[in-house]
Amino acid sequence: MSHPPSIPPSRYLPATLAVATPAILVLFVLAFLRLMPFWAFLLAGLVVFAATALLIHRHLADLLAAEALVRSLDDANHKSSYRPERGWAASLIAQLFRLRENWSRELRRQYAIAGTYETVLDSLPDPLLLLDDKRRVVRANLTARKLFGRNLRERDLAQFLRDPDVLEAVDAVLAGTSGQEVPFESAGTVARIFLARIEPLPVKALDNAVALLTFHDITALKRTEQMRADFVANASHELRTPLATLSGFIETLQGPAKDDREAHEKFLAIMYEQTSRMSRLVQDLLSLSRVELNELTPPTDSVDLGKLLSSVTDGLAINAKAKEATLSLSLPPDLPLVTGAADELTQIFQNLIDNAIKYGKRGGNVSVEVQRVEKGPMTMGPEARLDCVSVAVIDQGEGIGREHLPRLTERFYRVDTARSRALGGTGLGLAIVKHIVNRHRGALQIESALGVGSRFTVFLPRFHETGSNA
Repeated sequence: MSHPPSIPPSRYLPATLAVATPAILVLFVLAFLRLMPFWAFLLAGLVVFAATALLIHRHLADLLAAEALVRSLDDANHKSSYRPERGWAASLIAQLFRLRENWSRELRRQYAIAGTYETVLDSLPDPLLLLDDKRRVVRANLTARKLFGRNLRERDLAQFLRDPDVLEAVDAVLAGTSGQEVPFESAGTVARIFLARIEPLPVKALDNAVALLTFHDITALKRTEQMRADFVANASHELRTPLATLSGFIETLQGPAKDDREAHEKFLAIMYEQTSRMSRLVQDLLSLSRVELNELTPPTDSVDLGKLLSSVTDGLAINAKAKEATLSLSLPPDLPLVTGAADELTQIFQNLIDNAIKYGKRGGNVSVEVQRVEKGPMTMGPEARLDCVSVAVIDQGEGIGREHLPRLTERFYRVDTARSRALGGTGLGLAIVKHIVNRHRGALQIESALGVGSRFTVFLPRFHETGSNA
């Protein structure tokens, strides 16, 4: 059997006085008019006060129990120890108990729905932000937190996104205009292009969100468009000369030199050289396009760099011998594994070492030096640059002028166009190297001095078991 809660006098005495006072006043008047003895007034007054206190105490306990139950409507764990067994209070509190149970059940359901929505938002591949009317972040999904940082709640959008066009569009939507779309480019080791969509919410949310801001990554689309434009412009330029040469030789062989065997042999050798050059150009263009399309997806495999470089230098030893050059490889004893794709890393170092042999002086030295580096360049990112590996390819060639260094990794850029073409270069090798290094979240440094030689250094993040080098 439940017992009513104890009630402090401070809760029921004022109510008792308020209710008993009119009856006591009536008794006082009767005693004053001598219609009843004074002792009878005192006795009757005490009886009235005691009876009133008893009734109020009883019903006040029921009311306080009801009050406590109402206050606990949002607390499903609250347990009441007192329930009246009959009377109006029993019916009221029973109804309140049912209300609390329904309320608690609905709260649990709403929490479950909110948790589901939160999971759905975090599963979206596109970054998403909910903003209030002061342009502050109310909610950010997991992708947005990875892109802009974890602590976004209550921050003004301008604190982490500084694109003026996006901010202007957001302000316009918050001011009452319809939804807008704005493209913008994010800064970082690998530039990414997003299409920002800003839409007003139909009604203000409970968390004060009034607008939805999403970012759709269109980097691959834009790069495909740029690659198509670059291919048409650069490939047509690079292919025009060999095609014109082939066309001229074919006309000559079909005309004046039709029966000239010596001319046939000479022209066919030149035609073979020109078709080989076009084939190399097409292969490099295809290789560059593949690397660029995959640049945003870093590799996760481990690579034994010492073994890979030994294989590359062994394969190019014959090229060095033809140039009467010395090719050496220096490896530290504690070389760690690096994170990468073995085929792409092979392509990097084959390109750099082959260039060093081609453009180095005859009889010179080409050295490949591998080292562990405590901290790599800042462009690698805070995690990837720690305890990384550097591979330097050093030649003793003519060197490159300082004004050319910033543009060496541009497509089709050549310091000496005639010499590059004579040596079989397509103008795409270093561009391929740069994009592969970017995909590996590494860095490429180029140093050169005229008359001394050049040094191309590739920095790569070391492999961790978690594979998180992005």
